Amino acid sequence: MGGLSSCSLMGSKKPVVGLVLGAGAARGFAHVGVIKVLEAQGVRPDIVVGSSAGSVIAALLASGATGNDLNRLALNLDEATIADWGLPFAGRFGGLIKGDALQNMINREVQNKSIEQMRIPLGIVATELQSGKGVLFRTGNTGQAVRASCSIPGVFQPTVIGGKEYVDGGLVAPVPVSYAKQMGATLVIAVNISSEPVHQDASGTLGVLQQTISIMQRSINQFELKSADIVITPHLKQMSGSDFRSRNAAILAGEVATQEQMGLIKEKLKG
Repeated sequence: MGGLSSCSLMGSKKPVVGLVLGAGAARGFAHVGVIKVLEAQGVRPDIVVGSSAGSVIAALLASGATGNDLNRLALNLDEATIADWGLPFAGRFGGLIKGDALQNMINREVQNKSIEQMRIPLGIVATELQSGKGVLFRTGNTGQAVRASCSIPGVFQPTVIGGKEYVDGGLVAPVPVSYAKQMGATLVIAVNISSEPVHQDASGTLGVLQQTISIMQRSINQFELKSADIVITPHLKQMSGSDFRSRNAAILAGEVATQEQMGLIKEKLKG
């Protein structure tokens, strides 16, 4: 009887929902649409993990921002405020960008809360430059960790934390499903906004870099996404990582893709 009882209890245990927000620069506005629909349907994550652009939205969500807050911020965001986040593929300037504007913007929006002070447990993924290994930040300066997660090599200066250099989390975990599980998620909703490597213009240093990253991310995603329970893939067509003008379309694409998966999400939540 004891065995049957424990099985029954285990079967009815509420899942720990991990929301995983993937890399994709300006395509990351789609994450806002995803969050708006999940919130409207009463689906609230217990854990949020983000990589690169996904870390930006993950940090804001974890700090207590609602879907509408995120939508308002996305639409009012002055591109100059995060120019050093969107520049990687814009090709407007040469040289290495520090990333100060992004770090300062994040810390301002989260009221200078550290990662461990967030309302929702937050994980931010970056790549440790020397070892090439992925690192999950669960404590420390939120803006600095997000900056590290967004530091595309060859464009941004690596972010130094604790004497180590970190670069873009999207290099090792474009959609960091395994890290959400590491944090205790038992039901993972993953949002994949990685661009397909089909850009017609792969000329020039930045064009080649974008194409190379897209190829690498597709390869990693084919493995990583298999362990997600639900994968939401907004239809962003050929929206580039520097296309901030299409933010409205990206948000809408996130909403539509989430609505399409809502039946499955609710079914999985029932267990």
